[in-house]
Amino acid sequence: MFTGIVEELGEVVAVEQLEDASRFRLRGPLVTEGAQHGDSIAVNGVCLTVVEFGDGEFTADVMAETLKRSSLGALGVGSRVNLERPMAVGGRLGGHIVQGHVDGTGTILERTPSEHWELVKVGLPAHLSRYVVEKGSITVDGVSLTVVEVADDWFTISLIPTTLDLTTLGTKKSGDPVNLEVDVIAKYVERLLGTDAKENGK
Repeated sequence: MFTGIVEELGEVVAVEQLEDASRFRLRGPLVTEGAQHGDSIAVNGVCLTVVEFGDGEFTADVMAETLKRSSLGALGVGSRVNLERPMAVGGRLGGHIVQGHVDGTGTILERTPSEHWELVKVGLPAHLSRYVVEKGSITVDGVSLTVVEVADDWFTISLIPTTLDLTTLGTKKSGDPVNLEVDVIAKYVERLLGTDAKENGK
């Protein structure tokens, strides 16, 4: 479980292409402090398992399903990535409940800078639009953000200087893909209501 509060701006050190997967080696001195084999680390919002670690770096295997559903396949050596360790039990929930299970990818459509913040418009896949609401939460490349405005095929987010400086969202350009994770509570509510409706013959 994560909160969407990025801890560190890491970097892809190596990418090994396997038959039906990829093996990434990433640099993140902070998130690897005290790391153990099998720990989880969110990379651009995708929950990955630590296979090897040492000297401030860790290795993770990315299966075909993850590559298909996320933008991790577009990463190469030197790519910057948002990194976050799982939430500690009893800690503060600074963002919102994030699982690290990407629901799909969107595309940066437009950036509108202001004096103290920047408005970013992101393309929204049709199958995710029903889960996104104005003033609700969404995770973009692992960053917990509040939705400013939403339409059927796009939404906007407002980025403060801290987010622009400390995450990859500060350097994303129009046309760049981003990983999206919608609020899991909305998905559970939809599922429960759908089940109830079927049981009641509606």
